[in-house]
Amino acid sequence: MRPFPLRAYSAGMKILSTRERACKQGPEAWFTGMVWMDSIVEPTAPARGQAVLVTFAPRARTAWHTHPLGQTLYIVTGVGWVQKRGQAAIEIRPGDVVVIAAGEDHWHGAEAGHTMVHLALQEADETGVNVRWGEAVTEEQYGGTG
Repeated sequence: MRPFPLRAYSAGMKILSTRERACKQGPEAWFTGMVWMDSIVEPTAPARGQAVLVTFAPRARTAWHTHPLGQTLYIVTGVGWVQKRGQAAIEIRPGDVVVIAAGEDHWHGAEAGHTMVHLALQEADETGVNVRWGEAVTEEQYGGTG
């Protein structure tokens, strides 16, 4: 029987409790509406991967943005939308996986009548950048999504 609680090995593996991980409100420069970001993985060199659990209130959404090495979204709960610039928005639901190519200008967020939670996975480039933020998604751009 192992001792309880197990928090860390002498080297390498560690367990981060919810008290040790940051949760913060998404900044207005990056989001429209109420958004919460729960840090899951912050990269420690030489690793460059990041994972964030993002919770969107109804109608909340990201600004237009790109990722230098791409992004993968796993939809956990709720109903949302993702849109690549110049194309129609596509509905996303729990269990969907959205693979966004490097440099692809896009936004994602919650449907008008629902919250939406997704796990966002991205990797930083050699300069340490994992996202480049653009302008806010306007009401007209969002408007056709519910």
